[in-house]
Amino acid sequence: MTVYTTIDSPLGELLLVGEESKTAEGGTALASLSLPGQKGGAVVQDGWRRSPEAFTEIVSQLRAYFAGELTRFDLEYVTRGSAFQQRVWQALDTIPYGTTTTYGGLAERIGAPRGAVRALGTALGANPLLVVRPCHRVIGANGTLTGYAGGLERKRQLLAHEGV
Repeated sequence: MTVYTTIDSPLGELLLVGEESKTAEGGTALASLSLPGQKGGAVVQDGWRRSPEAFTEIVSQLRAYFAGELTRFDLEYVTRGSAFQQRVWQALDTIPYGTTTTYGGLAERIGAPRGAVRALGTALGANPLLVVRPCHRVIGANGTLTGYAGGLERKRQLLAHEGV
């Protein structure tokens, strides 16, 4: 069953979508975390059940992150995407808190040619787990902030929060 809730955050209201899971702490695996106005963000669907209590553990970790008390999420995810997208998203999880990498550096991490930057950008843009799967830590080769589904101002906020 798909469940959802919303929470307030320094970035605005977040929409959390999850699937019930017998193995996830708290009983819910996170399927999507969307920001207001996010390009391609989740939208509540008919048949989804509002269940704030299903997200207790997830919300606890998000609040700890925004309070500066958590630097790495320990959550079960449910993500659907191509094999390439999955490789990119898993590589995001290896970028340490408070650091950044470039698209070229990310390509190197997954063994893709440096010319795969456009494909990487597309995979990052399709990341359903903003904030917790840190695509905000990927920047342009010249250090500029480029592309973020939640908007560059929010990317700036997240990087500043992490001390970058």
